[in-house]
Amino acid sequence: MTQVKVYPSLLSADFLTLNDELEALENAKVDGVHFDVMDGQFVPNISIGVPILDAVRKGTQLPIDVHLMIEHPEQYIPTIAEHGADLISVHVEATPHIHRAIQLIKQHDAKAGVVINPGTPISEIVPVLRDVDYVLVMTVNPGFGGQPFIENCIEKIDQLMELKSSQSLSFSIEVDGGINDKTAPVVKEHGADMLVVGSHFFQQSDYAAVTNQLKG
Repeated sequence: MTQVKVYPSLLSADFLTLNDELEALENAKVDGVHFDVMDGQFVPNISIGVPILDAVRKGTQLPIDVHLMIEHPEQYIPTIAEHGADLISVHVEATPHIHRAIQLIKQHDAKAGVVINPGTPISEIVPVLRDVDYVLVMTVNPGFGGQPFIENCIEKIDQLMELKSSQSLSFSIEVDGGINDKTAPVVKEHGADMLVVGSHFFQQSDYAAVTNQLKG
């Protein structure tokens, strides 16, 4: 079974005590923090932006994994990178210029990821698989936390693993949506090596214990 990295999703954290949360995450030895940016257009919700990113960057040395759920992501990639993102992922559905977006991320010295929604086939991202550091498979429809895991998305992880093998590719597979103690072992078994965990993680009293359980 693949050893995974755990990225708790900050949208589920307590923003009234954000600095304490970041310190607790560091002590729990998570691998980074996941930072969702939503624009109310590409997804039906509005979330956090650059001022909070600045605060997170100031508050932790952990890698920051920024997931851009926004239209025209190319307009914002330079700013997001300059304000502290270490990894940046963009949706193939959000731009007709996915190659340009990936190149822009790399030009700003961040790791580049491409994201696919549950309704998007793997074929849509095959042209950029050689260019990305990771693929983010959404296992819920993006926009809101706490949604149930869509089991059909496991097939996408299998397809990505087949492509990695047949084409000798090295991208990581990140999974986001409905990840908990029941679904994490399943996606790990199929090849996922980066887990984004939201409400399940922050509902626990012992962050280190849940981190160790997820890494399992």
